Amino acid sequence: MTAAPVAARSRRGSLDPVLVMLAAMALAILLTWLIPSGAHQHRGVGDGAPVVAGTYRQLPKDRSIAMLLPHAPRPGVAMPVSPVALATAIPAGLVKSAPLIFMILMLGGMFGVFRATGALDAGIQRLIGLSRGNIHVLVPALMIAMSAGSTFLGMISEYLVLIPVMIELARRLGRSRMFGFAIVTFAAKIGYLASVTSPIALLIAQPIVGVPVFSGLGFRLCIWIMFLGLAIMMVLRAGRQASMVEEIVSSPLSARHATILSIAGAMMALLVFGSIRLGWKDGEFAALFIAAAAVIALVSGLAPRRVVDAFVEGMKLLVLAALLVGMGRAVELILREGAILDTIIEMVSSNIHGLSPILVAPIVMLVEMVLTLLIPSTSAKAALSIPILGPIASSAGVSGQTTVLAFLLGNGLVNMVAPTSGMLLAFLAAADIPYNRWLRFAGPLFLLLAVLSASATMLAVAIGY
Repeated sequence: MTAAPVAARSRRGSLDPVLVMLAAMALAILLTWLIPSGAHQHRGVGDGAPVVAGTYRQLPKDRSIAMLLPHAPRPGVAMPVSPVALATAIPAGLVKSAPLIFMILMLGGMFGVFRATGALDAGIQRLIGLSRGNIHVLVPALMIAMSAGSTFLGMISEYLVLIPVMIELARRLGRSRMFGFAIVTFAAKIGYLASVTSPIALLIAQPIVGVPVFSGLGFRLCIWIMFLGLAIMMVLRAGRQASMVEEIVSSPLSARHATILSIAGAMMALLVFGSIRLGWKDGEFAALFIAAAAVIALVSGLAPRRVVDAFVEGMKLLVLAALLVGMGRAVELILREGAILDTIIEMVSSNIHGLSPILVAPIVMLVEMVLTLLIPSTSAKAALSIPILGPIASSAGVSGQTTVLAFLLGNGLVNMVAPTSGMLLAFLAAADIPYNRWLRFAGPLFLLLAVLSASATMLAVAIGY
């Protein structure tokens, strides 16, 4: 029996990520026809400009048959999005996400060169040898380190580079691709969910509700420790079943491999430093990956043609991931063009007046979960929702700190499984894991964390957090 038919059968019934994103885009277009349009005033210009509470006004919507075709916007009149946007929104989303897409492609190229040197395989074998292949040592250490980067520094997209590494590690240990993928994804997503000191979320959310940036970290730290512990237990449980494990050899690294691994480590350190201290964004990250690939190539002694081939092959592996990021942005562009996001927030917020604060806090979290399906971007969602939900929650007796907590938990939970999250689908594409397989695997932990998160928001209200 050949490997190809086996692989084909193993993927039968899998949900293709591109089809998932196309379905999400089609649903977004349909919603622009069904939901009334409206808008708030904004303090500033751009998607990230905070809205002004109490300024919502419904816009007249022209649903004439002519709207089925592409159309120019009319001042003061909203229009549903044409079905043609299934095609036109994709290039628009790719353009909007261009810096991130180029970063992903350059990351793939750098990893291709890194893998071609043989240093990755040697380093993984050395790591397994030092730990004697004990997953009860490896998994907690790796997940704590990665999740710390996410919860304290806000790292997410940077972990794309580690997914192939963890999958290779899982293979060497005789475990599945899902085992290696879960090590990275659970660690990163739970860290981002708690956001103990993540600047990406807190620098925007906390000032809007008038609390000091990074305040209240003790409660979020407790949530991070508890949730990460549950995730580690789940990964270890999934890793109990092992196939044939490769022979564990703890041979020392060659000088060349040690140097290349040191370069890769220095690149990761510089990536974190540049992000936090120098304000680097995706463009600078892409340049860093190109430079790292060049230095690794010089040290490796590979022929120039081999380096170029490895770089291009590495890029090819992440082309699908880059496409999915752009398609995820296209969903948000469709909803913004149809002017229904502000309406959704206004409809929900107008129905929570007069409720007990114990109930309002988890409702705010639930609202943020729904919004995260529509707007995966943390910063854009904070600027759009917190200026509206914050004052309403405050009038019900929910503190600004608890409102931010509800925002973080709702945002982090859904980004763990959302089919509209371009970054999650990029992770899955890099690992070659179908979305529905991940949903089945992560679903039980997601439901448990959702219940615990709702309970955490209610506890926060009870203790005056």
